[in-house]
This record gives sequence, structure tokens and C-alpha cells, in this order.
Amino acid sequence: MAFTLPELPYAYDALQPYMSKETLEFHHDKHHKAYVDTGNKLLEGSELAGKSVEEVVKASYGQNQPLFNNAGQHYNHIHFWQWMKPNGGGAIPGALEKKIAEDLGGTDKFKADFIQAGVSQFGSGWAWLAVKNGKLEIMKTPNGENPLVHGAKPILGVDVWEHSYYIDYRNRRPDYLKAFIENLVNWEHVEKMYGEAIA
Repeated sequence: MAFTLPELPYAYDALQPYMSKETLEFHHDKHHKAYVDTGNKLLEGSELAGKSVEEVVKASYGQNQPLFNNAGQHYNHIHFWQWMKPNGGGAIPGALEKKIAEDLGGTDKFKADFIQAGVSQFGSGWAWLAVKNGKLEIMKTPNGENPLVHGAKPILGVDVWEHSYYIDYRNRRPDYLKAFIENLVNWEHVEKMYGEAIA
């Protein structure tokens, strides 16, 4: 199953002012497309050709770094676009909010800790909300790594590679992360992934 670049689920200018049209054009059309194209070249003729992106990510981890880098980033970005929406943020759906209170000390603490995970990820990487052993955890990973390779299922992730925020925020990563969690998150998609993760 070849990797394909998904369409954005909204217009390029729909996330302004928190994420600009220019950022989405570069990030989706150039960066994500490069992960797809390179990943497909590396998959050609390999024993992982025809597998799902999740299977490729898990099987290539620690075995085939170039393939893992591109497959990991493809998986991460497929969901990253869906983890955002115009007029995002706002109230967290009930069952998920209850679980956040139970496992992570409440919404405000979760948001602060999630932002801190993104701020403190040295260099490129991601911050995550994931389900591991039935519990919610905040995680951070370098480069294209994600919770799938650490025995967890991601339900929310934010890209802290500079190409995700530098056009709009320059070096102000904390401001980007605050804007993401307060104004961009598509909690319905997070809730859907949470349901799948605990099923």
C-alpha cells in the first residue's frame, strides 16, 4: 500500500491567525509530500511494501532508519492535519475530560504539561497525549518518532519541528504551542482516537 499525501481537511487559510496559509502550503505541500515521496522510494521492493503505515512504522523502528524517519513523519502528519480545525480548542469532550482529570490532574495541568513537553523537546520532534496500558500519558519524542514505537497509542500530537511554526512565530515555540492547544485542537478527532485506543 503506497503512501499517499492526504488533502488538508480545511482551506489553507482556515487556521489563521494561529497558523498561516504560507505555513500550511510549505508544511503540507513540501515537507509532508517529501516524506511521502521518499517513503515510497524506500518501500519499493522491501518486505514492508503493501503494509499499512502503522505496520511500516513499527517494523522499521531500529531496523531501517531512513524508512522509519519518513514513515513515522507520514503517520504523524496524517493525524496532525486532523488534530487541528478552524475555531478549534474550547471544551474537551466529557469522557475524555474526565480521563484527563483522573490521569493527568485536570485540564489546566494537562495543558501546561503538554506545552512544557513541546517546549522542552530539544531540537526537532513532537509532544503527545497517548494511551498506554489504559492510562493517558504526556510524551515527547525526537524527530519522526511517535508513541506507537513505545507501546502506546497517540491520540493528540503537536509538531515542534521549526517548519511547523517558524514562519508565524519565529523562535517563540511556547507561543505556538499555546495557540495550538487553546485555538487549534480538534477535540472531536482526539476523542475518536481515544475511543479507538481503548477499544
